[in-house]
Amino acid sequence: MVRLVPEGRVVTYGQIARLIGSPRSARAIGTVLKGTPAEADVPCQRVVNREGGLARSYGSGGAEQHRDELEAEGVEVRPDFTVDLEVYQWWPDEQA
Repeated sequence: MVRLVPEGRVVTYGQIARLIGSPRSARAIGTVLKGTPAEADVPCQRVVNREGGLARSYGSGGAEQHRDELEAEGVEVRPDFTVDLEVYQWWPDEQA
């Protein structure tokens, strides 16, 4: 499901959990993404928390790395390490 998220857009952990039919599994989604190796080619940077917050434990560089990867895709990250979900949140029924 995360591979479907277009560049420059984000989804939340809870959104992914609902989309895969396990709405109470947002925390598990985060755990799985944290353990996903880079060679799996999953755009984990496109997943944020329900408030648009970046992951403090993202990759080896934390929220700064998460920010850098999102900004490289054109997502504006605020100084408090959040993104505006009204602007950047993606829903599967949207045209990419």
